[in-house]
Amino acid sequence: MATGNSSNRGQWGSNTGFILAAAGSAIGLGNIWRFPYVVGENGGGAFLLIYLLCILLLGLPVMLAELTIGRYSRKNPVGAFESIRPRSRWKIVGFLGVITGICILSYYSVVAGYTLGYIGKTLAGNKDSYQSFSSNPLLAFSLFITFIVLTVLVVQGGIKNGIERCSKILMPILFFLMLILIIRSITLDGAGKGLVFYLKPDFSKVTGHTFLAAMGQAFFSLSLGMGCMITYGSYLPKDSNLLLNGVSVAAFDTLIALMAGFMIFPALFAAGMDPKAGPSLVFEVLPKIFSLMPGGNIVGASFFLLLSIAALTSTISLLEVATAYFVDERGWLRKKSVWFIALIVLLLGIPSALSQGIVPWLNNLPLVHIDFLGFMDWIFGNIMLAVGALFLAIFIAWIWKTNTAINEIKKGCPKFKYVSPIFSILLKFFCPAIILLLIVFLIIN
Repeated sequence: MATGNSSNRGQWGSNTGFILAAAGSAIGLGNIWRFPYVVGENGGGAFLLIYLLCILLLGLPVMLAELTIGRYSRKNPVGAFESIRPRSRWKIVGFLGVITGICILSYYSVVAGYTLGYIGKTLAGNKDSYQSFSSNPLLAFSLFITFIVLTVLVVQGGIKNGIERCSKILMPILFFLMLILIIRSITLDGAGKGLVFYLKPDFSKVTGHTFLAAMGQAFFSLSLGMGCMITYGSYLPKDSNLLLNGVSVAAFDTLIALMAGFMIFPALFAAGMDPKAGPSLVFEVLPKIFSLMPGGNIVGASFFLLLSIAALTSTISLLEVATAYFVDERGWLRKKSVWFIALIVLLLGIPSALSQGIVPWLNNLPLVHIDFLGFMDWIFGNIMLAVGALFLAIFIAWIWKTNTAINEIKKGCPKFKYVSPIFSILLKFFCPAIILLLIVFLIIN
């Protein structure tokens, strides 16, 4: 069996580079597209408070666990489980993460391609509907392939010269664009109502569904459960401060989600539109708002450029998980691994690209009555991520043992001993129980 080549693996050139890359992995369409409409559907400010609590109690412990097992093993998700429990069935959890990442990348790149297309569409003042846009087969495939190629070009450059260098450029641009769009949004006439909706809690709107939706958004927005943070953690030096890194990534990811709310809700209320617009918010509702603004074409194009950057930082990490597996476990060169996976992703993504109005039966699957892309997102972007995180928490807490994980974290952060009892309780009991509840909720829904 071929063994991994450590010279192929690489390492982060700086802690800042890691934080930007890992935050970029977590920051994606889930923060800027999904977060605002979930907040809108669940009553605004009260949901926001519950979401922040879920990030702290659910998202952060699982992220820290992933980073820890990655740095300890210095392996991809499959290799990490195998190195800790050799010849056991636990490495299946690692394979699950690799497969989940590939499948998410296959449909995520289709939607990410649309964000590229909408930059030109908005600049040109094209008012065609989303349905008309997405049902053009030549356009859909061209954008899909373009986004995959962009992702490949970054990942094949390696950790330091590819992913880290790209993240150091893209993340500041993303932050700067968001600030500009927030200033434009909150200065619109009527924007104050949007700020009140977003920031003032109304606990009369809180139900059991609100808590479950907040748990789901907190969990999925951090890209947990598919081994991405295991992979990124494996490139960290042994003396790195995992607690500081984990908190920094979670804080950065949460900040971008909060900024997305400041960017979108004032504009929605200024235009007199419903905050409960749902998934159609970005591609159908927001372009209408932009068209009503002075200089709306420029504002709209800037927004979709922002979305494209957020999507790219996520697709990079999705591709890196599978790439690390082939480099470590199969001894392949990085370039060969990247292009091989890209071909698989391209083939897997064809049905998703065809399901947005091009092929009618893919647009409304029998039994489930949703389009193929939505079905893939439900299975892999929701269920499989949660299942992966559940097994990861159980493995670290009960098989590898939390004391071993705590000792690994303390190597770069001796003061972690003061909060380690809380980490242990959350990972052993709270996180598995909540994630299991979330899986049941998703299946029933």
